[in-house]
Amino acid sequence: MTIWEALSMLGGVGLFLYGMTIMSTGLKSAAGDRLRTILEKVTGNKVMAVLIGILITMLIQSSSATDMMVIGFVNSGLMNLTQAIGVIMGANIGTTITAQITAFNLTAFAPLILFMGAVVALFIKKPVVKHIGSVILGFGMLFVGIGMIKTAIGSLSDDPNFIGLLAALDHPAAAVLFGIAFTALLQSSSSSIVIFQAFAVEGLLNYHQCVYLVIGAAIGSVTPNLLASLTTDRNGKRTALLNLYFNLLRAALLILVINIFPGALTAIQNLSPGDVGRQIANTHTIFALFAVAVLLPFSDFIVALAQKTLPLEESEKRALESRKLMYLNNAELNAPVIAMRQAKLEVVRMGVLARDNLADALKFFFDPTNEELHKKIVDTEETIDYLNHAIEDKLVQLRSMQLPERDFFYLSKFILVVSNFERIGDHAENIMEFADRMRDQKAVISEVAMGELRTMGDAVLETIDVSMKVFNEERFELLPDAEDLEQRVDDMQAEYIQNHVERLMGDTCDPLGGVIFTDMCTDLERCSDQGINIATALIERK
Repeated sequence: MTIWEALSMLGGVGLFLYGMTIMSTGLKSAAGDRLRTILEKVTGNKVMAVLIGILITMLIQSSSATDMMVIGFVNSGLMNLTQAIGVIMGANIGTTITAQITAFNLTAFAPLILFMGAVVALFIKKPVVKHIGSVILGFGMLFVGIGMIKTAIGSLSDDPNFIGLLAALDHPAAAVLFGIAFTALLQSSSSSIVIFQAFAVEGLLNYHQCVYLVIGAAIGSVTPNLLASLTTDRNGKRTALLNLYFNLLRAALLILVINIFPGALTAIQNLSPGDVGRQIANTHTIFALFAVAVLLPFSDFIVALAQKTLPLEESEKRALESRKLMYLNNAELNAPVIAMRQAKLEVVRMGVLARDNLADALKFFFDPTNEELHKKIVDTEETIDYLNHAIEDKLVQLRSMQLPERDFFYLSKFILVVSNFERIGDHAENIMEFADRMRDQKAVISEVAMGELRTMGDAVLETIDVSMKVFNEERFELLPDAEDLEQRVDDMQAEYIQNHVERLMGDTCDPLGGVIFTDMCTDLERCSDQGINIATALIERK
């Protein structure tokens, strides 16, 4: 191979990879947030989770992207590991569509496809159509890149050194390891398999070598997920381990089966005799389908293995206990009067968490070295976010029951109160982040200003406490007390910000500390507003 042929092959690989990226990005952009919404709806039904994994991966042409989304959902508490393993398995099937597409010899039409994609992407203003144009453009790049690779490697069939190198892949173990390494380098099993297809079509690799390369490629495809999981919590890391363990078990299963039943490979070849590219694509798809069909019943074992590798910490056990509905699980099966009581208990439970997290955030603001408290605030905020979605979904479900008009009113108000509690949780998170900025950027707030913030924080917590008492016990005679406390917080905000301006003029506080002080006052005042919203939520019935 000459230097120009080598450069041409590298250029073909680069164009192919870039085309894959453009296709994936265009498809995701065209779909918008709908793919994430679909993933959010994954339930405990394993088969449905697999089907969703297949669908999303076929749409975005990237199992790694699907797996990344899954890691993100598990990391944020919107999906559990049992749901994640089904989507991951489905993604392993969906990713095989790329090899099926590239098995068609469309190289001769690639320039026309490129032209059409460029016209649509560059000259059509409608966003969705432009994204579709990008998909077509990326599709054309795929086949131009494949054509460049095939042209460049044609001379390699006469190179004894290269033939000797490929001969080493006759050993199954060597082929599997090469498939792992090559896919880890490209960070895409679809890309590596398409390149293996190109080599096989040119006669540089035989079908049986490619079988083991395909098995290795599946293992190597988990590399991006393992790298991405380094920045997630332990549950995100367990999700990446699910993918790794599934593909290791898949590899072991397939190697065992094809050695016990070698006729299986012959049967796959007979599906498309004389077309090695299609044979490799079919092998990739059939292997994925077979592995999922066999291993899906054992998905709980794979989840348990990941959890055993990274055991649950005490804080995670506490979070798991709190991130589930305690009162509303089967409320729709009870009489309306009982269901309404259960709904209120669940809402109040969320409110207590939000109120206590605000108190913890204020403690952390005045002692930003307490890392254990920092982690507790983050974990509780994730629990509040989970309960926000879970309770709202359940309350909406209860509205479909045959309820009296009074209960419909209460349900709608409960939904509003849940939203207010969620906002209090968000303000608590903001206060924690203010403390992080103070510590990291060494901002200075005077002792007088810190004292004012303590006073205002105490008043806000008192406002929320009285407001929750009004809401929970429907003691509307306490509403004037809550309103007086809220007005007191409003007055504090105006007074303290004026004091702050005077301190800035006297250089008592630095500018960054002043910004944080002002933001703190604003967040605290809004928390008291949320409290009054909670207190007055049910007042219209009285």
